[in-house]
Amino acid sequence: MEYSLIEPEVAGGIGEHSVIDRSSGKMVVRKLHYEFDGWGDDVLLESCPCFIVTEGAKRKLQSIGATGIRFDEVEVTTSELFEELFPNRQLPKFVWLQIDGKPGQDDFGIAQDLRLVISERALEALRELGISNALVTPYKKGQ
Repeated sequence: MEYSLIEPEVAGGIGEHSVIDRSSGKMVVRKLHYEFDGWGDDVLLESCPCFIVTEGAKRKLQSIGATGIRFDEVEVTTSELFEELFPNRQLPKFVWLQIDGKPGQDDFGIAQDLRLVISERALEALRELGISNALVTPYKKGQ
């Protein structure tokens, strides 16, 4: 199976209601709050080190049996900038996409440089729903 590195659209950032644990020396997010500043309609978004997907993308990934992921709730809000730029825009429901797979083995994994690694079949599933703002490049094992 072929794999790619994907750098999803960044439509906002980690919000103030997030719960972050740094006691291990790493940034571990226990509760995610994603605050939107804009949105280019992609179904997969990032705010390092977290990823979120639309509810529709979650269902699509579940339907293909995607491995290396699990889902959790995310609190979604919009910033003043978002409200100013998109006063009447309604966001779809999003969920937290948690990655726990091995890169180059599961459908989703995290490379050594902390970028998202995704299988060709998962990439195609997301492309069907819309990830036009994501940067996709080939992945070589061990990267």
